[in-house]
Amino acid sequence: MLLRVDGVEFSYRSIEVLRGVRFEVEKGEIVSIVGPNGSGKTTLLRIIDGILKPRRGSVYIDGRLVHSMSRKEVAKVIGYVPQRLESIQSLTVLDFVVTGRRGYMLFAPTKHDFNKALEALREVGAEDKAYRRLTELSGGEFQLVMIARALAAEPRVLLLDEPTANLDLKHQVEVLELLRRTAKNKGIAVIMALHDLTQAYRYSDKVVMMKKGEIYAVGTPEEVITEENVYSVYGAKVRVYREERAVVIVGL
Repeated sequence: MLLRVDGVEFSYRSIEVLRGVRFEVEKGEIVSIVGPNGSGKTTLLRIIDGILKPRRGSVYIDGRLVHSMSRKEVAKVIGYVPQRLESIQSLTVLDFVVTGRRGYMLFAPTKHDFNKALEALREVGAEDKAYRRLTELSGGEFQLVMIARALAAEPRVLLLDEPTANLDLKHQVEVLELLRRTAKNKGIAVIMALHDLTQAYRYSDKVVMMKKGEIYAVGTPEEVITEENVYSVYGAKVRVYREERAVVIVGL
């Protein structure tokens, strides 16, 4: 077991957001966290990354308590790709990606750090964009660069918040296929919050379905993404097509 979330609870002031969340993630495993808006998916990712501290419960990586680690230590083992950045500076792609090496840098990036950044760009198929400005990238290109920045840290765990949001169908598939290759070839545990249940069904080894801050179901996609579970959690009627590995909304 690489990562363990053990009884995590969290509140924003008086508003309880997470209650008793617990699950485990193995090396090379892809885990999708699904649930309606407001179910706590983003908050859970931020707790796993150590950005937020739980009111109760703990997160462990290789048996180490994440919240006892320095931010520099966490940056070496967890790569985090948020859904959006507050602002996009006019940096070159390479200068942006090398910031993912902050856990290794003392003052300024070294030649080794830049080589690792270029290697990460090569892994996501974006090495040819290294010297372009971030502001010149399309949405799909920028998402690949964000993933490269996280991979530059050589993490054990990769966290992604809605990695396919606002992308066209081709770029959605490219990103998900990249994540699958990364998990299997490099042994990185991938944990991603998703809205699209078909994507979760097709690309996950494990699904964590959340409802109002609690885990409603956890298991394989076949066990968790059922017509009954989706109706109970989302209030929508769907058809789950096992052979096509697809989830289609049919009504409320």
